Amino acid sequence: MADAKTNAKTDKFQFVREELDRLKEVGLYNTVRTISSPQGAWIVCDGKKVVNMCSNNYLGFANDPRLVKAAREILDKYGIGPGAVRSIAGTMDFHNELEKMLAEFKGSEATLSVQSGLVANQAVIPSILDSAEDAVFTDQLNHASIIDGVRLTKAKRFIYEHSNTTELKKVLEEGKGARRKMIITDGVFSMDGDIAPLPEICDLADEYGAIVMVDDAHGEGVIGKGGRGIADHFGVHGRCDIEVGTLSKAFGVMGGFISGRADLIDYLKQKARPFLFSSAATPPDVAACMAAVHILQTDETPVKKLWENGRYFKGKMKELGFDIGVSETPITPVMLGEAPVAQKFSKRLFEEDVFAMSIGFPTVPRGKARIRVMISAAHETKDLDFALEKFEKIGKELGVI
Repeated sequence: MADAKTNAKTDKFQFVREELDRLKEVGLYNTVRTISSPQGAWIVCDGKKVVNMCSNNYLGFANDPRLVKAAREILDKYGIGPGAVRSIAGTMDFHNELEKMLAEFKGSEATLSVQSGLVANQAVIPSILDSAEDAVFTDQLNHASIIDGVRLTKAKRFIYEHSNTTELKKVLEEGKGARRKMIITDGVFSMDGDIAPLPEICDLADEYGAIVMVDDAHGEGVIGKGGRGIADHFGVHGRCDIEVGTLSKAFGVMGGFISGRADLIDYLKQKARPFLFSSAATPPDVAACMAAVHILQTDETPVKKLWENGRYFKGKMKELGFDIGVSETPITPVMLGEAPVAQKFSKRLFEEDVFAMSIGFPTVPRGKARIRVMISAAHETKDLDFALEKFEKIGKELGVI
């Protein structure tokens, strides 16, 4: 009898084993490695010291002593947890202070901070597009968090070809009768490192009366003056209606935020489900975020170092004959085509003390698997040279270059 019950339970999850076997067979099974050191140019990963080439720690802030000090100091004053959701008893004075700092940094009227960049999109999109009479116009390569946010709406969906404003105009024309219209795009596209044509998008939004929302997760701290993001990069402050950012990449901590008009932020405080139904960010997280914003408000050196490193690494990779796609930022996709090749390349890199993960479908389209190299201001030239030497060795070994 016990065996029959066990077999019945096993049969329920036959699909799980089959899917895991399929992922392994086609080279899409993701082996999650474990880090046992602070984030930095070099880390200890799965028990060995490797140069870190795949972290989002753009500015090296994840282990910056100034952020660590700020987190330690606030613990003594406020303790470890907020104790409630923001809308009931979880808003503490440092939450308001972080939002004030972010609004000043972004050049916006107001900012709302939330638990992550992912939930920032869930906070905004369904709160605004709450009717089947609404329409959303979304870039086909937008991040999964945008896709999930759109799925939570009742709005009619129009997906336009990546960064193609001619096609965007076409779908705007199709949806022009909608009650509310929202155009959504990533600022910096994380897989390819290219930048959205935001001025042209704003022009079309003006023409069709659409709200412009940009998720600038990989642009915050990277592009614009002192890392102020894509709106600053293009000088379209006030025309880009909603800027969503994350505090877990260039800022080196955890959290997300939404910047825009003061009345919009007030509206989201009444409507946004992550704000209403999930506990607030912890004191040490917020304190470290504030320290990161303060650094960027007063010192452009980390951003400049990031770009110097990016230009150096990308230039050398091109000289070696690697295809690094269309990146306009320090993100460096090493295009390898098929997922098994990318997985083998990543495995060989790790054997040679370079940590750079392979990325395949569904994160990127089929046939466009890659190693995505994430350059950091924490890297020194000697670190990049070490990685370049290994890329060259394995590229020749696998017939990529």
